Amino acid sequence: MREVRIETTANPKVMKFVCDYTLVPGSLELDRTSDIADIPLAQELFNYPFVEQIFITANFIAVSKQDTVEWEHVATSLKSVIEDALLENPRLYKQTKKRELFPVYAEMTPNPSVMKFVSQRYIVEGFLEVKDRTQAGQVPLADAIFQEFDFAREVFISDNFVAVTKDDSVQWHEVMVPVRGFIAEYLQSGGSVSHIAPQTHENPVEQIIQRDYTESEQKISDILNEYVAPAVENDGGKISLLEYDATSKTAKMLLQGACSGCPSSTATLKGGIENILKQFVPELVERVEAVNG
Repeated sequence: MREVRIETTANPKVMKFVCDYTLVPGSLELDRTSDIADIPLAQELFNYPFVEQIFITANFIAVSKQDTVEWEHVATSLKSVIEDALLENPRLYKQTKKRELFPVYAEMTPNPSVMKFVSQRYIVEGFLEVKDRTQAGQVPLADAIFQEFDFAREVFISDNFVAVTKDDSVQWHEVMVPVRGFIAEYLQSGGSVSHIAPQTHENPVEQIIQRDYTESEQKISDILNEYVAPAVENDGGKISLLEYDATSKTAKMLLQGACSGCPSSTATLKGGIENILKQFVPELVERVEAVNG
């Protein structure tokens, strides 16, 4: 049986359910409008009407509830639900019947246009960013994806995953399975990934943030490190608190690596990271801004 530990958080609306292993290499932020067809755990939790949001990263699940119930009355029940769901699907997603020699699974991102396809093996050491079809000539894996799927707009390959950005002609629930299967088959067959050397995740602008934080800045940074950094780093990028304006309650974030210059970074910052900071430190943060490294 999967053992789950209950932990309180600084936000009385949010409770953490901590597991003894890594659930996902990135993160999932889900609400009642999210596509959870392939995530039985989320389906079970949202059966409870008081559950508003679910955030999953590293080895824990954070559940945000409505004010209509108290944690002392529902936390144990949710713990049992999570343990049962993880026993059935340890990696959250429905297990496929077909056995793949090169396992690849799909993972949602904060950007609804982007889906990650994650392998249990390293694909490249570093990252390759292909912004459109004209740049794919030296990256055969990206070129193959563009050739196979007309809706593919961008391809980002980093470490053990391939992130595909789609256009608006399709929804991910319609095409996720064939894309996952195509990438798995391509990698299993030994297809070439790239003819050029990947870029590294390191960036000299890192020196900008090597300073002592104020007490407020440290609180913000701690939330970033616990709830945001694991997902961003898994996406081949890095996020750090660059500057904080207490008067306007604005936190400026330094985006590096894969996040730097990405068109979806602003949407991700507003839709995901800003909401997390406003939820956990509402007295400090009302808005966030992105600074590309």
